[in-house]
Amino acid sequence: MASSVLQCRCSSSAGPASTPLAHALSSKLRTESLYLPPVNVWRLRQSRQLLVSAVAAPPRPPQTFVIQEDDGNREKIEHEAFSFTNPPPFTLADIRAAIPKHCWVKDPWKSFSYVVRDVAIVFGLAAGAAYINNWMVWPLYWFAQGTMFWALFVLGHDCGHGSFSSNKRLNDVVGHLTHSSILVPYHGWRISHRTHHQNHGHVENDESWHPIAKKLYNSLDSLTRMARFSPFSMLAYPFYLWGRSPGKTGSHYDPSSPLFVPSEKKDVLTSTACWSSMVALLVGLTFAIGPMWMLKLYVVPYWAFVVWLDVVTYLHHHGYDEKVPWYRGQEWNYMRGGLSTIDRDYGLFNNIHHDIGTHVVHHLFPQIPHYHLIEATEAVKPVLGKYYREPEKSLPFPVHLWKVLTKSFSEDHYVDDEGEILFYRKDVKSEAA
Repeated sequence: MASSVLQCRCSSSAGPASTPLAHALSSKLRTESLYLPPVNVWRLRQSRQLLVSAVAAPPRPPQTFVIQEDDGNREKIEHEAFSFTNPPPFTLADIRAAIPKHCWVKDPWKSFSYVVRDVAIVFGLAAGAAYINNWMVWPLYWFAQGTMFWALFVLGHDCGHGSFSSNKRLNDVVGHLTHSSILVPYHGWRISHRTHHQNHGHVENDESWHPIAKKLYNSLDSLTRMARFSPFSMLAYPFYLWGRSPGKTGSHYDPSSPLFVPSEKKDVLTSTACWSSMVALLVGLTFAIGPMWMLKLYVVPYWAFVVWLDVVTYLHHHGYDEKVPWYRGQEWNYMRGGLSTIDRDYGLFNNIHHDIGTHVVHHLFPQIPHYHLIEATEAVKPVLGKYYREPEKSLPFPVHLWKVLTKSFSEDHYVDDEGEILFYRKDVKSEAA
């Protein structure tokens, strides 16, 4: 390409030197035209003009060279100009229109088949581990059962969104059974999770794993910072249910919490009663089979489930190579907040935990059943273009996410107190200390 450019410049500089030759040809053509019949004079003049232009003007670069150069420049300009903070050139309606209609259809029988599958695996794993009762097997059981508890949570999560079925009563019954069995207050969580979706990507109004403003960050004690910005934070969920995130007050078990409005008091009391019943059942089983068996069969898998929940929730909102924008004020809207979420590939666990990794479409349209999320995501990619962050492909086990997680802990500490488009900043002073 460089040689073509040099050739073009040489030809251009040679153009003026060819002017005498052009005048000579022009004079000759004028003289000869006197002896031609009148009908040919006009044609000869046109030929003369073409010849003069061909000799006097520098040759143009090859057409293919021009196209390649233009396309290359255009792509470079587009790459440099694009930013996730730019208002998207499409609307939420454009994204919705790209999703096939059948992706919105909720099949309660299909949804319930996943409940049957997961419950059967949970009881099968517990029975198998108890029968073998070998310390070589127990760690495998804890991981597998914790994963299945997480899968049950995702099904209850779909009930909370109404994507399990179109029947609210059925959704609530299944939601209470799946969530109470893993010590989650269904309605209390459902309402706060709705707040999370309605305010996703908003610095102050988002509910879970939202950024901390610099002023609040500076006021945190060292123990709280360590608990939030280290792997220990992946055990936070039960404590979040009791007391929410730093800077927020209330409890998912208390109907008078700021999380809820008065009309939701009955729902919260119902969920707290179901949660309390599960606690009572576990206490009774502990007396019946002994604390060691309860520890091995339920308590350790429960904490494995908590890790799954916190890791997945965190990674869907943090840890992308290019910082994900957060918003406040006039810059925030529902679509931009949803586009700040991140899809993840969990390898062989994608199907086990019901494709929760396809998170962007889920956040924008939580009514879509989990078994249609992959197809819906593929359908909207052409609309989203560069606003869709393609997830890194995973090995069978998503070990690559550990590096993403620890890198985010070390860099994503706080956002500025002011501004409407913000990115996580790193606490350099804390690192130096």
